[in-house]
Amino acid sequence: MALRSTRPLTTLISSPSIRNVRGICAVTRRVRYSSTSPRQSTHTLSHSTNLSQQQHPDLHNQAFSVPPVSRPPEVNPRSRYLELVSHGNLREDTHQAYIINKLQLLHDKLKAYETPWIPPPAPPSLLDRLFHREITSEISLPQSAVPQGLYLYGDVGTGKSMLMDLFYDTLPSNIRRKRRAHFHAFMIDVHKRVHAVRASAGSTGVLDPILPVARDLANEASVLCFDEFQVTDIVDAMILRRLFECLLRFGVVCVMTSNRHPDDLYKNGIQRSSFIPCIELIKSRFGVTDLDSGTDYRRIPRALSHVYYHPLTVENSMEINKLFDAITGGSPVVKHRQLRIWGRHLTVPESSGKVAKFTFTELCGHPLSAVDYLELTRAFNTIFLLDVPKMDLHQKDMARRFITFIDACYESKTKLFTTSEVPIHQVFSDDSSSSGKTLSDHQRSIMDDLGLSGNVGMSSMFTGEEEVFAFARACSRLVQMGTKEWAGTTRED
Repeated sequence: MALRSTRPLTTLISSPSIRNVRGICAVTRRVRYSSTSPRQSTHTLSHSTNLSQQQHPDLHNQAFSVPPVSRPPEVNPRSRYLELVSHGNLREDTHQAYIINKLQLLHDKLKAYETPWIPPPAPPSLLDRLFHREITSEISLPQSAVPQGLYLYGDVGTGKSMLMDLFYDTLPSNIRRKRRAHFHAFMIDVHKRVHAVRASAGSTGVLDPILPVARDLANEASVLCFDEFQVTDIVDAMILRRLFECLLRFGVVCVMTSNRHPDDLYKNGIQRSSFIPCIELIKSRFGVTDLDSGTDYRRIPRALSHVYYHPLTVENSMEINKLFDAITGGSPVVKHRQLRIWGRHLTVPESSGKVAKFTFTELCGHPLSAVDYLELTRAFNTIFLLDVPKMDLHQKDMARRFITFIDACYESKTKLFTTSEVPIHQVFSDDSSSSGKTLSDHQRSIMDDLGLSGNVGMSSMFTGEEEVFAFARACSRLVQMGTKEWAGTTRED
């Protein structure tokens, strides 16, 4: 007999003595593994199990019955949206609920979606190298096998970023390869990759540098989410058509938000006719959806957090320095830290850990680009900007850089503390009577839509449609970044 005891087996199992439990385990292990014959060993174990069932049927049923496991309900766009509405974080909106249903449908399709790994191409043959023939990947998924992506467009304040975050944060668990990025930062990454491909090809060159870049992007993320999709550069316009063609062929599902309908992208741009095929591709392969519902969620009243200080007084300067000391926790302050960005160095005048401090002239008085500001906001989660002046036409370049910096802070969820000559959202305003210029009806319409009243919208330094929109968006974002709700969403890394 495999198991012997003067007490019933149920008593052994229920006994608090660990020695008895260990003894049973040891005997069981000997029954399974002591024989040199696998067949005999298996027979002995089977015999012991049957004997145990006969002598103690209740114990067997109790020991081998598996209770049902309660799993938490799956989080999806619809359930998360209803949760936010029920908690008062969002206001119920019929049009937004309609958009949520579209996101939910895509979410459901992605639950059963698996994208293949795109292998690198076979090494080129001698003839390929001689005739510079491009080796392409053979994998190309049929359009019917890939869930249709979404292109969500609407004006500032329609909740585009919120909807994008909600969709991305609730992607099904089987979607392990995913990426969310501001479109400007994504294109910077694409340009870096294209440059690397061309550099690795050397003197032989490469006919299509976009293909290997798209292959790598597809292997890194089967779902790509782009926020603030826009095209303002001729180089981007020429790259995008081929890039999207390859990504869609490799089965990548894209979800994009934009301020413009596809037909309005790159409007009046150089060689726009070459970009038209990309517009047609977006309209045919994406579900184009208008987000405008008549509600600007940034105009809903919020309690302001004290992060902006004006005017430029000794008292406010002392307050902002106290805040800097409190946030850094008394840690040592590093003077003139160097950030390396694309082979160049950006000097950070004062920093401690993830907190940096600049004057307006130090940050916006030098020819810095969007790349510099994006890398800066990635390196620091809190930035103090001091002595922001009221700007006029003579400081237009600095005003543009300041707008670019605000956009970078907003997209990277960076905390911003400022001291300024006037209220921060009025630093662009000028005296319309002295300038002799008034805003056009279109400009006034944009300001009204954003809820920017008074002097906020009166700035004659911005004239073109893109400039006016960027200025208005920066003003709107500055207002939002001064709220307690914004403070609760900023990063702590």
